[in-house]
Amino acid sequence: MSDTPRARTAPRKPARPGGQPARAPGLPARRAALRLLDAVVRRGLPLEAALSAATQGIDRPEDRALAHAIAAEALRRLPDLDALIDSATSRPLPDDAKARFVLRIALVQALALGTPGHAAIATVLPLVDGGLRRLVHGVFGNLIRKGVTLPEFPTLLPEVAFRWAEKWGDDFVTAAERAIASPPPLDLTLADPDETAHWEQELGGTSLMPGHVRLYDAGPITSLPGFAEGRWWVQDIAASLPARLLGAGRGKALDLCAAPGGKALQLAAAGWDVVALDRSAGRLARVHENAERMGLSLDIREGDVLRWEPEAPVPAILLDAPCSATGIFRRHPDVLHRVRQRDITEIAELQSAMLARAVDWLQPGGTIIYATCSLEPEEGEQQIEKLLHDRSDLEIVPPRPDELPVGCVSDTPHLRTGPTMLADKGGLDGFFIARLVRKG
Repeated sequence: MSDTPRARTAPRKPARPGGQPARAPGLPARRAALRLLDAVVRRGLPLEAALSAATQGIDRPEDRALAHAIAAEALRRLPDLDALIDSATSRPLPDDAKARFVLRIALVQALALGTPGHAAIATVLPLVDGGLRRLVHGVFGNLIRKGVTLPEFPTLLPEVAFRWAEKWGDDFVTAAERAIASPPPLDLTLADPDETAHWEQELGGTSLMPGHVRLYDAGPITSLPGFAEGRWWVQDIAASLPARLLGAGRGKALDLCAAPGGKALQLAAAGWDVVALDRSAGRLARVHENAERMGLSLDIREGDVLRWEPEAPVPAILLDAPCSATGIFRRHPDVLHRVRQRDITEIAELQSAMLARAVDWLQPGGTIIYATCSLEPEEGEQQIEKLLHDRSDLEIVPPRPDELPVGCVSDTPHLRTGPTMLADKGGLDGFFIARLVRKG
């Protein structure tokens, strides 16, 4: 992030009397938000991965949460924030100009997060100095005096809108802009689907299918009834569908790329003898923690799908492959700012290698579920088309209506969820899911 929109020709001037002190109230959270935004937009890091370093030295959880909220909302609204900034400057600020980043943070607070204008600008001015401070203060003041607003639904990044319009149509882009306008509801997967009615009432939520409850105003997760007892875990309903398509347990199931473990827990709760494999020891620690809280038994192993192999063929495999994660843009708007076409192409090659290797581990008559939380056909439809072309011993088995949420319809042999589905009920994350059986 550059400090100025142009080369500095004079030494910095000291702050004027009455300027904000270096430790103004609220400053640490705004400085952390600036670091987060820079980490995502300029350095291409995931927002969650950058959070720890950006908030280092901040002790109060509410300040860390505020920094995250400011950065996430700015990422949701970035094209619209930049359009406002550009409308108030004689020439556009460079994309990496510190003044642009600081203005994004000030404007998103005032226009989207309900922060009073005077507080929004006062808490960011200490992040710049000299001429930049005057520039930021002037641009912000002019825009606020004009009474500018942000659109009801954010504008997608042009490259993302073009890519999705080309692949899925303009209505899909419109639905995506509506979906990213606010964080989605919280979905819970129940350990016992027979308790759906009980937990729907106990938690004050809505169920879209057995074993699921959706909460629209959840509050702290760990304080909800049933958390400590392991009666449910957090999992978007779309993310729960791959394991559901394997049905009730009939022996050993491999959950490949298993962390953080939601699908492995589903399979174990459904009666499968689960081997949960992941290459990351750190992420596997979360699988251990979740399994212990739920009281479910998993055979947890560290290994790479491209090098590891099972002792013998198995009747069931779930490959939730590494992907671009563009399907979870509602929860993680940073993904739209980080993923480029070259990333999609590279990861699609990895998915192909994993899928080709995994199908060889199936018993005759066995089932493999291939899934990605991606909205890119290179990571979904094209993978299955290629696999079926190369392997005559596989056939695709479409999902049945009773295996899907109420109102969720698939008119293809595979399942593609996304922003156009169940929008009136809070929507779904974007997933591609295909169920294939190895012919006996």
